[in-house]
Amino acid sequence: MKTLLVLGAGTAGTIIANKMARKLSAKEWRIEIVDQDPVHYYQPGFLFMPFGVYSEKDVVKPKKRFISNKVNLRMGAIDRIDPDSKKVLLEDGAKLDYDLLVIATGTTPRPEETEGMEGDDWGRDAHEFYTFEGSSKLARRLKDWKGGRMVINVAEMPIKCPVAPLEFAFLADWWLTKNGLRDKTELSYVTPLSGAFTKPVATERLQHMLDDRRIHVETDFAIGSVDNDKKRIVSWDERSVDYDLLVSVPTNMGSDAIERSGLGDELNFVPTNKQTLQSLEHEDIFVIGDATDLPASKAGSVAHFEAEILEENLLAAATGQELEAKFDGHSNCFIETGYGKGMLIDFNYETEPLPGNFPIPSFGPMKLLKESRLNHWGKLMFRHVYWHALLPGLPLGIGPAMSLRGKQTNLLRNPTSLATAG
Repeated sequence: MKTLLVLGAGTAGTIIANKMARKLSAKEWRIEIVDQDPVHYYQPGFLFMPFGVYSEKDVVKPKKRFISNKVNLRMGAIDRIDPDSKKVLLEDGAKLDYDLLVIATGTTPRPEETEGMEGDDWGRDAHEFYTFEGSSKLARRLKDWKGGRMVINVAEMPIKCPVAPLEFAFLADWWLTKNGLRDKTELSYVTPLSGAFTKPVATERLQHMLDDRRIHVETDFAIGSVDNDKKRIVSWDERSVDYDLLVSVPTNMGSDAIERSGLGDELNFVPTNKQTLQSLEHEDIFVIGDATDLPASKAGSVAHFEAEILEENLLAAATGQELEAKFDGHSNCFIETGYGKGMLIDFNYETEPLPGNFPIPSFGPMKLLKESRLNHWGKLMFRHVYWHALLPGLPLGIGPAMSLRGKQTNLLRNPTSLATAG
């Protein structure tokens, strides 16, 4: 019997394991998934926890509940992958053989990569919200907030969910206003990018929204260190920003097991064919989700769309066929903007976000690149979709390839008009 081994039972790994359990013959293939944490976190919910919108029960559930009974869930920490012998070694000494391997080991924040970030202020007046523990601590800190300088800083790109830091800034503005603290708080967004976001059109619109909400934006800020004594962050070119509360998005890196295996780049992301999702170095290894080095967003929607493609290509690889399914970098993302509203963007490798209608081209009902209450409710309703449809690997009615239907494609011929269209 052959083995399909999936490393990581987060969003991407769970989806692809469940999909393959329905497609591969149980008489010919054994599917095993390895993870060291028995708990599954709804990571988009970490954004809302500091503001009291979500609690632990909304974002924490047992992993086993969402994995098909046709898949063997093995708990254990991964030491390294040996692609030459086609084995995965666990830290407890176990050796797992595979015929096909899917790496879905994700990414995690690494505050230790920035000098001083894990100093005396860490967990006190310097926090992150990309982990359950970090978001919970930040929620407790905000309960005592009386005003001052609140700084949201992105250390470097790429990061998981590139819009989340912006969403935090918008939600902070809303929360501070609701609690009568906005005029007592100086709110700053500090980014290594030359604008608010990675895509020019969306950046233009988001910048206007930041300006309207009196959120100061400091661009091209490559953080070099955190000065805990003077409560400031310092860039490599010696600019500084003072804070009373630092909300950091630390450097994101892939699993240390990838580094130990010699399979990753300088941030432990695996070099991956951006269309087929096959490892560039090993034809029996595939990569999905945040573990890849693809020039696509590290977001749940991307993992979902990638899984549609990877499902086809794993079936082809299992039968010795050519890999014909191609991923176009499709990403679909709600942006929570506060005050009961949100935006929606839809883009891929080649096409940046455009104004238009989604998912039905003629009327939507959701609008792209435009604030609406429906987009806000879409963001909140996605939690139910995540637990009951996305993780089980069920069809969501949105194909993996980005469609231009319903979008104002005429604007592609006149890019300067994109910022004011729609």
